[in-house]
Amino acid sequence: MIVTLVIVCEVGFWVLLAAGLSVRYLLRKPRLGMALLLCEPLLEVVLLLATAIDLKNGAEPSWTHGLAALYIGYTVGHGHRTVTWLDGHAAHRFDGAPLPRRPKYGRGRAIHEGKVWLGTLVGGAVATGLLQLAIWYVDDPSRAGALENSMTLAWKAVAIHGAIALTYAIWPKKDPGAEAAGRTPVKVGRR
Repeated sequence: MIVTLVIVCEVGFWVLLAAGLSVRYLLRKPRLGMALLLCEPLLEVVLLLATAIDLKNGAEPSWTHGLAALYIGYTVGHGHRTVTWLDGHAAHRFDGAPLPRRPKYGRGRAIHEGKVWLGTLVGGAVATGLLQLAIWYVDDPSRAGALENSMTLAWKAVAIHGAIALTYAIWPKKDPGAEAAGRTPVKVGRR
């Protein structure tokens, strides 16, 4: 049941996002569109309540409960950025606003990747908090293994994403256009 609800929440996220942006830009009703976009967090509340009720009714804590916590954490950490990015693209497409750009090279790209990693860090912290609450709620260490494994998975994802983000700071990608502009042509020919 929990896995199905996670899938329903994910589909619901995209449906509400499409509906909110369509109402906002195609129907020219920005307030109603924003109201639809603001309904998206309700999906996570429903998932959280369903997970709590499932555990309260005696369900064995499993990877599905961990998945629900990881999904909620990811949505908290990255949902706003995703909505903002897509809203910027819709504004560009339908209102002629400038296309949202993210830095592709150098320090700007490293800062951008660091901010995205902070979203993953927030997601990991939220998931860990929810999983710890579930462990306390179950109140049986012998049944908490799957929830603890999900915590470990969350922090592995944070560490891996952090290492990848760090590579952008250590080895910044160079702008090929700037390199080409800085070179002087070498003449090859006969003497």
